[in-house]
Amino acid sequence: MAAGTATLALPRFSIGEAGESPNSKLNLAFIGCAGRGARSLNSCKSENYVALCDVDEAHAAKSFKQFPDARRFQDFRVMFDKMEKEIDAVVVSTPDHTHFAATMEAMRRGKHVYVEKPLTHDIWQARTLRKAKHHYKLVTQMGNQAHATNGIRNAVEWSRAGLIGEIKEVQVAHSGPNFGSKFFTNPETMPPKADEIPETMDWDLWLGPLSPRDYSPEYAPHSWRSFWDMGGGMLGDWGCHTVDAPVWALDLGLPGKVEVVECAKAPVGVIPAHSVLKFHFPGKDGKPPVVMTWYDGMKNEGTKPPAAPDYGYKKLGGGAILMGDKGCIVTPGHPRNATIYPRTYFRDIKDQLPEQSIPRVPDSSPYKEWFRAIKGEGPEPGSNFDYSAHLTEIVLLGVLAQRTGKSFEWDAEKCQSGDPEIDVFIKQPVRKGWEYGEELWKEG
Repeated sequence: MAAGTATLALPRFSIGEAGESPNSKLNLAFIGCAGRGARSLNSCKSENYVALCDVDEAHAAKSFKQFPDARRFQDFRVMFDKMEKEIDAVVVSTPDHTHFAATMEAMRRGKHVYVEKPLTHDIWQARTLRKAKHHYKLVTQMGNQAHATNGIRNAVEWSRAGLIGEIKEVQVAHSGPNFGSKFFTNPETMPPKADEIPETMDWDLWLGPLSPRDYSPEYAPHSWRSFWDMGGGMLGDWGCHTVDAPVWALDLGLPGKVEVVECAKAPVGVIPAHSVLKFHFPGKDGKPPVVMTWYDGMKNEGTKPPAAPDYGYKKLGGGAILMGDKGCIVTPGHPRNATIYPRTYFRDIKDQLPEQSIPRVPDSSPYKEWFRAIKGEGPEPGSNFDYSAHLTEIVLLGVLAQRTGKSFEWDAEKCQSGDPEIDVFIKQPVRKGWEYGEELWKEG
């Protein structure tokens, strides 16, 4: 699924109008202002900051202090009620389980959206955001940042030019999760031991669509990715980066089968320490079937990828390898660069590299790519919701296999595996007041 290249006909925004407008600035609101959200804040300084929203005032204190002129909120719904007409676009950097609600609220208010990866927490949500993109006719972008870089574009162009021959196998890997770091925890009990809610935090808002439960510092602010109710483990955290190059380069559809080769045992509700999964993609447009193997944890020889020793590439610590019959293309976890092995072969074909056919992004910035599209100055962002919802669904299918420990066949048309223990997680329940998106499906 190639990135879009057509310039969009877009709605007006508060300060400027669609078209060449180099002196105009967007009015931005940020939902989630610490961690990844703080990085987004520091990446968008070419625009106006009008609102900052975070459920934990202490966790976001540094960002609040850095941008004192922006109004502060804890509840994004209140922010939109008070400032709807002052906001053009929104950056969402919350935990995975609240991506969908925050994004849908922004879109139904007519705001362009940039959402951190993975796009959503379940497959139904991903498909719904794709529908919302077209229903509301907004400019969308998911924050798998390296999608905007030259490196991944090189990998796609080299693959499609046939430089490494026919590709039937892909390996993707990450060395984590690193339990004991601030981002991943392995709780002694489930649920984790309760603690007092920090005075600066609205715990009920942090839970959002989830059922009520006691606060624990093992959940928030950092290590929520360790729990299936809130995150997607190592695959959910890194899959939209690492899997991006092969999905784009090979124009992979949805897998017909996801196979659990190995998955570590874990308490109910907690992510595994390591896993090996195989995604079986059917042949497409005359191209052969592709098997993509995901490795995380890599705690023993049975869970480490064999890499590509025949091509002189012996260890994949993290990233992707596209295995061709002439050589292999290797990209790191963030696919900002790419190279071909064997290195001697790469040197021999340097003068045969194809001309660039995919537009490059100024400064390789996914934020600038998004801004330019909103202002009518550039093409649709490459990781718009048509592409990123598809990429996220592939990742979430792997998460379903890890979460249940079960292999399954996937009926993409019916959006089901046929196994009730798996399908229950395709569209997860939400508590009252957090229902979004149903109306889009009623409209067809």
